[in-house]
Amino acid sequence: MIPDSKIDLFALRSLLFLPASNPRAIMHARESEADLVILDLEDAVKPADKVAARAAAVEALGQDWRMPVAVRINSQHSEWHGEDMVAVMTSSPSAIVVPRAVGKEEVAFVRNQTGKPVLAMIETAKGLVAIHETAREASALIAGTNDLSADLHLPPGAGRRPLHMALQMIIIAARAAGIAAFDGVFNSLEDDEGFTSEAHEGRIHGFDGKSLIHPRQIPLCNAAFAPSEEEVARAERLVAAATGGAERFEGEMIERMHVETAQRILERR
Repeated sequence: MIPDSKIDLFALRSLLFLPASNPRAIMHARESEADLVILDLEDAVKPADKVAARAAAVEALGQDWRMPVAVRINSQHSEWHGEDMVAVMTSSPSAIVVPRAVGKEEVAFVRNQTGKPVLAMIETAKGLVAIHETAREASALIAGTNDLSADLHLPPGAGRRPLHMALQMIIIAARAAGIAAFDGVFNSLEDDEGFTSEAHEGRIHGFDGKSLIHPRQIPLCNAAFAPSEEEVARAERLVAAATGGAERFEGEMIERMHVETAQRILERR
């Protein structure tokens, strides 16, 4: 069965998406070191396979997992939404992922009907405009960078630079609402150097973790979003030295917010 303890979204680094219609992918995911597995009923599944994928997701949720497992349902505007909701309400996912979230209505509906944390994907310009309203109802935000790039009409190969403002909007909305935020996927499956670079960039932006599309990205992601030994050692020294208020520490002035940052680093060791 899935671990039944309450999911700590701020502790997640690697969020592995996989098609619920792919039993081999599910088998490999169960053996992986992903912090969260997301069984996808939406974009990764062809229309002809939606019914089978839904049944497979319910079956998978009854299996033994070492990590929490979420389900990405189809949008409320799709013909599959109703049956998806029935499936997640009668099974036991750790969380629900809502695609193309715009505002509070759908997020609040899914949360209230399932009683589960909702991870809202920001994938459209409309979603960005309504992001603070969405964040107040969600438990976390996920940057849907592929769909967002398409919705913003970015040309192929545009890269991340045109998305920097959107990514920062997601971070700001999440922090203002006191919830976690996760970066989008890296599309190249064999470019480990490129993935690592983008993951480090995501951490610098302020994301808590990153969405993944292949198990081989998991160790790279977990390493990128974990503090280095040097960071941990400095955080330990800072916390031990702090006595409250503004004070000098290793040639720098520190205050309460520096102590809080150090404590967050230690929590993610």
